[in-house]
Amino acid sequence: MFVSDFPLKGERMQQSHDPALHLRSITGLRFVASFLVLICHIGFFFMPRIETEGNTVTMFIYAAGSMSLSFFFLISGFILTWIARPQEPKKAFWRRRVAKVLPNHLVTLAIAVVLMVTAGVGLTVSNTVPALFLVQGWIPSQSVVFNFYSNDPTWSLSCEVLFYLAFPWLLVLARRIRPERLWACVGALIAVVLVVPLLAGLLPDDEIALGNMEPWLHVWFVNFLPLSRLLEFAIGILVAQIVINGKWIRVGLIPAGVLSVVGCAAMPYVPDGYNFVAVTVVPLVLVIGEAATADISGRRTAFSGRTMVWLGEISFALFMVHWLVIVYGPMDAGDPTAMATTASGMLLDTALSIAISLVLAWLLFVLVERPVVRRWSRPRRKPTVTAAPVPTPGS
Repeated sequence: MFVSDFPLKGERMQQSHDPALHLRSITGLRFVASFLVLICHIGFFFMPRIETEGNTVTMFIYAAGSMSLSFFFLISGFILTWIARPQEPKKAFWRRRVAKVLPNHLVTLAIAVVLMVTAGVGLTVSNTVPALFLVQGWIPSQSVVFNFYSNDPTWSLSCEVLFYLAFPWLLVLARRIRPERLWACVGALIAVVLVVPLLAGLLPDDEIALGNMEPWLHVWFVNFLPLSRLLEFAIGILVAQIVINGKWIRVGLIPAGVLSVVGCAAMPYVPDGYNFVAVTVVPLVLVIGEAATADISGRRTAFSGRTMVWLGEISFALFMVHWLVIVYGPMDAGDPTAMATTASGMLLDTALSIAISLVLAWLLFVLVERPVVRRWSRPRRKPTVTAAPVPTPGS
């Protein structure tokens, strides 16, 4: 059941902020976003066999993937702000982020390299080194960003690296903003988001981006450049501050969800550059704020159940493994001539790819992500040595 509308009292919300509170609906929504990315990437290979490029279903599937990525960037800023520890040293924060992200990345990249060698794909600097150091988004090269035979979606982690590096300073700035001015600051950042495509239009029209008819440098500047995506992360920080300070507005999760669907449906029809972030950023902000306030108030939502929370817990691992399953698994997308061409064969390959991705995500979470986070996210406490009592004279 979706949460219904409810009034919020500013003073009460401020007192109820508990960084240790598990925002269950937010966790469940993380799986929804990760699953949509999976479906988008499956559609990237299969839909052109059903429809010509640019047809309705294909465009909507791609739009859902873009919207989900924007959700991840927004929610990253929100969650990090929500769980931020007072006076936590920067090194402690960065240590926790490294423990969360790096093991999954290194394991899946190592598997990707093995699969590439096995499949006879040549290892080059462009398909290994930028991915290893998570700098793909900074390099305006399609051969680097669209690294099909490696773990292509990890380009987004190059954005997250920038987010993590900047977060301690961004949080300090956000906390200095007076609560009554937070919404105005969110509006200002959204206005900057709308300006980014205009700045991209100043770049040369050299080559066409893969998968659409837009100039590549324009697409790179709006969609892949970490500095451009930092805006969404900063918006997420401010939205968390709004919720923490009890300044959230009454909207309702259902209307916010409907607006997100409408924004996603509009993405294929807006001018170039605005079809990645601009039309969905406001609805996604409303969804995140509504889901968080529902969790704070103890209201159940469609995303806060045990199954959705479990799926949300493995969502990062799912994001990290699904591309390798698509390229080297039942779909065999790395070899287009081997892909199924009948509807029944495509549905079977899709179902198998989803199932295998979920199983591998669970294994990656259980065997790598969770144990590493538990062991390495914070230093072990040194055992306390109790000094032996000093004997008194005559004892």
